[in-house]
Amino acid sequence: MNNSYNERSMKIIDLRKTILEDNDADADRLREELKKKNVFYMNVMSSPGSGKTTTIVGTIERLRKHFNMGVMEADIDSDVDAFTVAKAGVPAVQLHTGGMCHLDADMSRQGMAALEAEADNALDFIILENVGNLVCPAEFDTGACLNVAILSVPEGDDKPAKYPLMYEVSDVLVINKIDALHVFDFRKDYVEACARRLNPQIKIFYISAKTGKGVKELADYLLEQIEKINA
Repeated sequence: MNNSYNERSMKIIDLRKTILEDNDADADRLREELKKKNVFYMNVMSSPGSGKTTTIVGTIERLRKHFNMGVMEADIDSDVDAFTVAKAGVPAVQLHTGGMCHLDADMSRQGMAALEAEADNALDFIILENVGNLVCPAEFDTGACLNVAILSVPEGDDKPAKYPLMYEVSDVLVINKIDALHVFDFRKDYVEACARRLNPQIKIFYISAKTGKGVKELADYLLEQIEKINA
């Protein structure tokens, strides 16, 4: 019996690495496309139930006078969030991922085409509410100009330590539900130290999307960043 097949080295192809590299290249292309159109694209990530939709609606209420805004709602199923956002008076589309727990650059591009078809005017600020998950969305570059991670107080202060990539790739960390700080043992200094160890440049905001506390400061920061990019 010829054992040469068993003895020779076997070539191993890391398909995941190839997929991520291809997506990174596509994400860079999408960013360039959006820059030429003066479109600001923000990717909002978090675990389910952190208050993404409420935070997005609060942001829309404070910034819609400055921009033509639209929202893409990504989820495995359901259209609840898209209806909630649409009630805020901006175009919204629901993107069903078919079981996938993230959006990538090509999915973003497809979603934007559908969103623009729903809009009466050209959009210059697009928000993606990514699938509720602390792992997969952080791995796939959507082509966004700004990545925002939301962490709610009831989730606990250990999430940056447990899910580091999410906070490494995020430009902004929004700590939501601060109206519940008195109920939970949430160490602000600890979560800030963990997040800044992973990403020294990360900007941190404390808000209550429910009451509106802190949302103006977040919206003002976003407005400032967009003006810098478009300058």
